[in-house]
Amino acid sequence: MTKRISLSETAQVIVRAHLKDGDVAVDATLGNGYDTVFLTQCVGETGHVYGFDIQVQALESTRLRLLEREMVNRATFFQASHVEMTSYVPCRVRAIMFNLGYLPGSDKNIITQADSTLLALDQACRLLLEQGVMTVMAYPGHAGGEEEAVRVEQWLQQLKPLQYSSQIIFSQHHKVNAPRLFVIRKLG
Repeated sequence: MTKRISLSETAQVIVRAHLKDGDVAVDATLGNGYDTVFLTQCVGETGHVYGFDIQVQALESTRLRLLEREMVNRATFFQASHVEMTSYVPCRVRAIMFNLGYLPGSDKNIITQADSTLLALDQACRLLLEQGVMTVMAYPGHAGGEEEAVRVEQWLQQLKPLQYSSQIIFSQHHKVNAPRLFVIRKLG
């Protein structure tokens, strides 16, 4: 019997297929730093990762994870909203990862907001290179999460089909409030 992988692992498999040494990527929501570590491993010593979070705790947790792995020089963090990413990232990027909701182990009242998330997704589309990929993990099971997931799904529907492909991947035990993964690929 084969082990089913989580949606977070699925996002990593998808992103890994697009990244190579020397690429540039964005972690739009640093959280506890797991996606940042993953991205810095994928882009190698010659690549770079830009990360965003409004919470100091997220920046510090991410920095410590990268220090432990001697990869902190491969990343630049900003205590800023992901809505501002085009102001900070100096080039187009191959991959962008979003992990919506709240910072695990922190104040659950500080959450990503649907309005700013949609603005950030628009920014991310501008930064993404052709043949690049963006993953968005959404968690409808917390306050505000359901509205955010629904609005991201609606946002996907307005993407131009000649420029982007998109898909929604549901968890193996799909329920209305179960996490879901949105995948956006820039075609050309």
